[in-house]
Amino acid sequence: MSAATTTRSRTPRTPDRLCAEAVELARGAAEEAAFPGVVGEHVSAVAEGDRVVTHFFECKEPGYRGWRWAVTVTRASRAKNVTLNETVLLPGDDALLAPEWVPWSERLRPGDMGPGDLLPTDADDLRLEPGFSGEDAPPPNAVVSTEMAELVEAEDADVTDRVVVPARGSITSVAEELGMRRARVLSRYGLHSAADRWDESFGAKTPMAQAAPASCVSCGFLVAIGGSLGQAFGICANEFGPADGRLVSLSYGCGGHSEAAVMPKPLRPAPPVLDSMATDEFPLRPAPDTGSVPTADLPAADLGHS
Repeated sequence: MSAATTTRSRTPRTPDRLCAEAVELARGAAEEAAFPGVVGEHVSAVAEGDRVVTHFFECKEPGYRGWRWAVTVTRASRAKNVTLNETVLLPGDDALLAPEWVPWSERLRPGDMGPGDLLPTDADDLRLEPGFSGEDAPPPNAVVSTEMAELVEAEDADVTDRVVVPARGSITSVAEELGMRRARVLSRYGLHSAADRWDESFGAKTPMAQAAPASCVSCGFLVAIGGSLGQAFGICANEFGPADGRLVSLSYGCGGHSEAAVMPKPLRPAPPVLDSMATDEFPLRPAPDTGSVPTADLPAADLGHS
């Protein structure tokens, strides 16, 4: 281990005079190792041992805030020539350091994969569990017609002559027909984690579902899926909906519900009993042609003025 990186747990020593005075030698070594103009002022000189001194210089290189160039010099016993030991760039107490390294499996986030990328899964991945065991022998109580099996194999010979297929009537063939011939399938943990993740994006607690007129379980645009997840999720097929082509919870909903147009409209208030929009005319005096009141009998100042 170099003298500059050893742990200084003992009482600080007095630096050797000749080594402590070799500042220019140390600066020249630092400038030779670094880019021009990035070696700053001399900070300090620390004794690493007998006739071993480390000189520290400021580092002005962008991105290395708080780092220091450490140049260790030494000399032999009874010698007056100071020689160079090593030159390194070391972080100080307030140095800007890179974050701790994290494995790629922990840095990976949804959406990081691109075309051509491969994402291997560990053998002990908690999201998966062993699928079909591969046992090929049919159970003792299985009765398979030999003639029917030979006939089917003969009809399929032209198509399957280059493909290795399991024997008819075997457990492997039945598993392949049912879509079960997989080395690993989703475990209970994998199912629950996927359901929680999907429900967070398109579930009952989203603002869209809270304002929806009804849930997806009664929507005609919902496409049912198989398996245990089909009891809680489906696929939206409404091209105008916010979740078109996405897996949605049955409790999710949006304004594009298939029955939103035929849902009962809000009640309108009944018309008022008294019509307050029309006006009635009331004459100030009787008409002259009615004959009920003579014109000469009308007062001259009936309006309050002459």
